[in-house]
Amino acid sequence: MDAAGETPVGTLPGEESPKMDLSHRFSKRELALLYEEVLYTILHRLGKPEHHHVADSQELYAYVQKAFGMDTEEHSVIMQQVKELESPIFCLKATVKEAKGILGKDVSGFSDPYCLLGIDTKSQEPAHPEHKRRMKAVVKDLIPEDQIHRTQVISQTLSPVWDETFILEFEDIETASFHLDMWDSDTVESVRHKLGELTDLHGLKRIFKDARKDKGQDDFLGNVVLRLKDLHCWDDQWYQLEPRTETYPNRGQCHLQFLLTHKKRATTSSRTQPSYTVHRHLLQQLVSYEILQHQAGSIAWDGELSRHASTVLYLHATQKDLSDFHQVMAQWLAYSKLYQSLEFNSNCLLHQITSIEYQWAQERLRPEQKAELAESFHSLLTYGVSLIRRYRIIFPLSVPRSTERLQSLLRVLVQMCKMKAFHELCTLSPDLPQMVSVALKSGTTEWFHMKKQHLKPMVKSMEENGKALSRLLVEVIADLQQCQKIWNKFFINTLKLNLFSIAYLELENLVAEHVQEQLHEVDSSMSKPTAESLFQLYMNLQELYRMKDFLPKRDGPLALSNFHQWFKEAVPQWLQKAYTIALERAQRAVQMDQLTPFGEHNKHSTSTVDLSTCYAQIVKTWQQLSWPDPEEAFMIMVKLVEDMCKIALMYCRLVKERALSLSEQNEGEAANRLCIVVNNIKQLRLLILKLPLQLDWAQLEQRTGAVIDQQQIQHTLHNQLDSTVSCLDHEVRDVVQALATKLEKGIARHIQELSSSSDTRVPEDSIIPLMKFLESELQYLNEHLVQENFKSLLTLLWHHTLAVLSAAAGQPVPSAQRYKKLHCALKSLELCFHAEGCGLPLETLHTPAFLSLETRLALCSSTSRKLIQKYFSNRIQQQLDTSSEKYGAVTIKALYRPSEQKLRVEVLNAVNLIPLDSNGSSDPFVQLTLEPRHEFPEVVARTTQCKRNELHPLFDEAFDFLIPPEKCRQEGACLLLTVFDYDTLGTNDLEGEAFFPLCHLPGLDTDEDQADAGRVPQTRLPLTHPKPTGDEILQLLESRKGDKEAQAFVKLRKQRAKQSKEME
Repeated sequence: MDAAGETPVGTLPGEESPKMDLSHRFSKRELALLYEEVLYTILHRLGKPEHHHVADSQELYAYVQKAFGMDTEEHSVIMQQVKELESPIFCLKATVKEAKGILGKDVSGFSDPYCLLGIDTKSQEPAHPEHKRRMKAVVKDLIPEDQIHRTQVISQTLSPVWDETFILEFEDIETASFHLDMWDSDTVESVRHKLGELTDLHGLKRIFKDARKDKGQDDFLGNVVLRLKDLHCWDDQWYQLEPRTETYPNRGQCHLQFLLTHKKRATTSSRTQPSYTVHRHLLQQLVSYEILQHQAGSIAWDGELSRHASTVLYLHATQKDLSDFHQVMAQWLAYSKLYQSLEFNSNCLLHQITSIEYQWAQERLRPEQKAELAESFHSLLTYGVSLIRRYRIIFPLSVPRSTERLQSLLRVLVQMCKMKAFHELCTLSPDLPQMVSVALKSGTTEWFHMKKQHLKPMVKSMEENGKALSRLLVEVIADLQQCQKIWNKFFINTLKLNLFSIAYLELENLVAEHVQEQLHEVDSSMSKPTAESLFQLYMNLQELYRMKDFLPKRDGPLALSNFHQWFKEAVPQWLQKAYTIALERAQRAVQMDQLTPFGEHNKHSTSTVDLSTCYAQIVKTWQQLSWPDPEEAFMIMVKLVEDMCKIALMYCRLVKERALSLSEQNEGEAANRLCIVVNNIKQLRLLILKLPLQLDWAQLEQRTGAVIDQQQIQHTLHNQLDSTVSCLDHEVRDVVQALATKLEKGIARHIQELSSSSDTRVPEDSIIPLMKFLESELQYLNEHLVQENFKSLLTLLWHHTLAVLSAAAGQPVPSAQRYKKLHCALKSLELCFHAEGCGLPLETLHTPAFLSLETRLALCSSTSRKLIQKYFSNRIQQQLDTSSEKYGAVTIKALYRPSEQKLRVEVLNAVNLIPLDSNGSSDPFVQLTLEPRHEFPEVVARTTQCKRNELHPLFDEAFDFLIPPEKCRQEGACLLLTVFDYDTLGTNDLEGEAFFPLCHLPGLDTDEDQADAGRVPQTRLPLTHPKPTGDEILQLLESRKGDKEAQAFVKLRKQRAKQSKEME
């Protein structure tokens, strides 16, 4: 089929239409007579050819010979007959339309013009240039009076309008010429009447001129002389009126219309048939030929006739003097008839519809013409609706411009049904939208049954039936998509018809009926292939049902509303099939997995990709099911989640077994494979956690809210998922622990070697083997583990490392150097595990065990003097934290003078001392020392006077100490105030001691001395007693037996501790 045309009735798409010889539409006799008519037309051609027409008659003879399918002999015979026929009477149909700008010959300034016209049959030579005066009364002088035609007189105007037509006969166009004279008609009037019309001086001159003329003589206004051979078949233009003299060269213009026609044509067709009928037959024959010519060149005919055809038809219409209306009528009858048998664009009909509508006048047609026109309307309407009914076959989208062709046909039918001629001639005007709607419904039904028959399976089994139904539904869905996306807009725009709605409601009902009929034998014992074919059918039905959303509002349910119920028996098999496929694929993936990272940026192996695909397929199955019943949908979801959890746990077991199997073959890669296993399980965990979102649990909970309790959903779905995630976490911990165990032995060995290394080595050098070991192992693990798993491993290793270090630090070794090495190792490990923020966060590293160990190692690795300083720092802090005065208090003033580097201390008093003598009182005095002694070796202790029998002694004594300011800022630097009870016979008893930090001395941080010592605030210091035992620093110092300074300090503090009233 050609792209531009519609398939002829009875021709199926895809079949090649044989080249059609349209001569069979006329009998041989009719065709010969029509050929005679066209040859006669060309032979007796009149007029100068138009520029777009063919001038050569021989070309036209050759063209019509081909168009009529005449061989040379037939052409010669008929041509000879035509030449022997009597020639027609040649006629010039002249229409005098109007004139403008003519001379005013009357006194009033106007004229009363009329025209005389005729044809001079004698050859006229052009006037000699010396003949200055033209001939008078050309028409009267040259043409016999009986051949002269006269128009009406138009009174008092310079722009007369006649619009009168005259038929002027002539014999030889070569010698004949057309003459027209324009005259001003004069009637006899009285001078008084003329003077009454006088308007200006020119009018007066006319009166004098008239007086000299013969009474009743008309005035010449101008003439037009034309040679007939210079005229076209049809001319319409303005001609200049020529003067007789040069007096008034500009005499205005006359509008003339000419048509060269025939009378008494001798052809049989002209003598026996109406002119427009003959013209229609000729048009039909030539257009048929034009269309077939385009078909032979595989080009669509767009309605444009060739120059040869246009010339022949133009000549025939003018010679037959066919009106424009009758020409359009002939074209409509020919084209509308040809459209029903030949291929061309229906847009060609729109021009005729518009022309008939514009020129319509029922009275211009004879009864037989009206009947013929009415029949053409009815025939085209019936044919057009039949094409629309079969639009799927006639206008397939696989053929170019099919949409344009259908759109054009719809426009033609709509415009035709709107025509006045259609309504006046067709008594029962049909309802076009209703006709098309009925045709579309029946056409849709026919198309469905045709497709159903075409896709009918050869073997009648449930499996084959299911496949056939699926294929049928694919066709139906594709057709509806075309309706909705492509065709619908054309029907809505032209007919206000929703094609999609018509087709969908019809097909949906047919599909429902057919599918139910085929599925009546389905039961739960169906075969797997049958279940698979039904799943595809279910999805196709689902897609079809969803297309209802494109329907306009409609009441009542559709036939497919509960189609899912037809497949309830098949659902368990569908779910089992999905589970089996996923399980088998996961098993194959693990068997093929070499447990090496795939890709440059991935740290898990190929089996996780396959597993992800398995889960995605199950999720897709759920989405494809989209089961409408909420309760049944919940049960399906439970089964799917259960299956995916089973697959996850099975995968964990298989991948661990695979790692073990591969490690037996290559033990060096065992750690690497464990890393991959842990990463894979972690990736699986992520897949599991995404399921609620992928399966849209929120929407399911919303749907099932009315029928299933929320707790049941939580218990069934969420708990099942949480349980699986917990199992995966346990598996991850187990594998990470296995990796950690491999490293823990190495860490413990290196710490042991560090601890037992020589004390002469620098601590930073001693820890190098440990740090190199960790750097190597952790870098390897970081490269092979995903970040989360790596941090889990780091956490385990950190706890283990702290435990090993704590055990090493707990061994009683007096060497401070050993503790320095352990402390250095701890700080280096902290930096290593933190990795500048890329490893474990500090809050994870700084566990209570770490803080305790760090404190202990810091103490143990300190020098004795550093420990003594730390001891006094602790006592200063205890002093600051103490508010109780159960042992009393001492009040002092302390001031530092920077200029003198002198510390001045005023001991004011003591209060609430405890009675230590048998008489219930005490003999207190205060000893002042600067501690630690190694910072102030040259400063001797100072004491106040003893106050007898006083528990609230007033001392009011001042002491000066020469000390540099930087010593006051040393750690633990303090003024120790020890209150004793003086005992004459034995050792003085301890009332209590107070520690004043030198870093808080007034004046220490100023450049100038405070002038007024009275402004120095008093400081009241509660007295404290040392704890009898358990001080960690003192224990460390005591363990250093070879350190005399440490032993002396411990001895002094022990003496004080013995006198302490503090309980254990």
